[in-house]
Amino acid sequence: MYTHHSLLLTPGPTPIPLQIQTAMNLPMVGHRSAEFERIAAKAFSTLKTVFGTSNDVIILTSSGTSALEASMRNLLNFDDHFVVIVSGAFGNRYKQIAETYYKNIHVFNVEWGQSFNTADVLQFIQSINHPITAVFTQYCETSTAVLHPVAELGRALKTFDDNIFFVVDGVSCIGAVDVDMSRDNIDVLVSGSQKALMLPPGLAFVAYNDRAYTRFNEINSPSFYLNLSKHRMSLEKHTTPFTPNVPAFRGIVAYGDMIDEEGFQNVIHRHYIIRDAVRHALRSLELELLVSDASASPTVTAFVPRNTDEVQHIKNTLSKVFNITIAGGQGQLKGHILRVGHMGFISPFDLLPFIASLEIILTNYRNQSYIGKGTTTFMEVIHNEL
Repeated sequence: MYTHHSLLLTPGPTPIPLQIQTAMNLPMVGHRSAEFERIAAKAFSTLKTVFGTSNDVIILTSSGTSALEASMRNLLNFDDHFVVIVSGAFGNRYKQIAETYYKNIHVFNVEWGQSFNTADVLQFIQSINHPITAVFTQYCETSTAVLHPVAELGRALKTFDDNIFFVVDGVSCIGAVDVDMSRDNIDVLVSGSQKALMLPPGLAFVAYNDRAYTRFNEINSPSFYLNLSKHRMSLEKHTTPFTPNVPAFRGIVAYGDMIDEEGFQNVIHRHYIIRDAVRHALRSLELELLVSDASASPTVTAFVPRNTDEVQHIKNTLSKVFNITIAGGQGQLKGHILRVGHMGFISPFDLLPFIASLEIILTNYRNQSYIGKGTTTFMEVIHNEL
């Protein structure tokens, strides 16, 4: 009723910039051609900045889950003992992948909506009467909007036992956070295309250090399509072992050009400003936040309406009346929270229609005026950051 175009504010997929769409719409080239090799070489290299790695990044034509699976299959032998940190639906997905292939899984559970405590993780590892090969965790747990202190854990693991591989799922935050794999002692860092990297769904990324690559070549756990040694060897020849999504590779090159133009530190700063503005605005509308300020993700915010009826009313009215799409909860939080994504091709002013719509929805639903409260608070945060 009030808008002329849709506004996609889910935690993925996210809006795609015209510059990337245009690049992806260029005429097709053969994936075994010199032209594709030129595109691929640029795509592999341009991702190094956002992943904080000195190595070119492996690109898989598959969803982010494939990178989670590949990170396990290429580091773990069948009898290895390893730890999976579960703090939400996607930590649980890592657990489900592990249970499909392995028997010696040690699960460290974290309350949903909380970030892990590094000392508690180390204490848990020390309680295991076996050498631990690897620790797997989320960076941002998409289902709860928690950002975990992965750099802190990386340092702690390095001090405790530098033989442990540290594997991080950065699907919902890479491209919006400061990460340095060497500084943060991360061995493997994976992500997907459809979130902060503002590309269409269907690509997954694996960044790795030299120690991890050595392990890829030594592992005796079988894999075929997700064999990272194959992908790395093809990468060195500026190609892929299997048919890639050629247009999406062009999109990656365009993405890299956009990041270079804005400056990656500016990209990170923009995400954090929007996060803070959204959180302050939601509080001004008397909407509880699921995650503490200290653990809040710069890419997605989870908030808690007063009851399940209000959850449904807000989500449905945003969609039907205002043409704005946000996400509900997952797993044990389904029906209890709502999640708004603010990552990738996003500016503060893209969030204003969402905040203004909430003001109208809550004013009508709660029979008290919220008009101007959220938008004023939101803009005050933005103003103070300029």
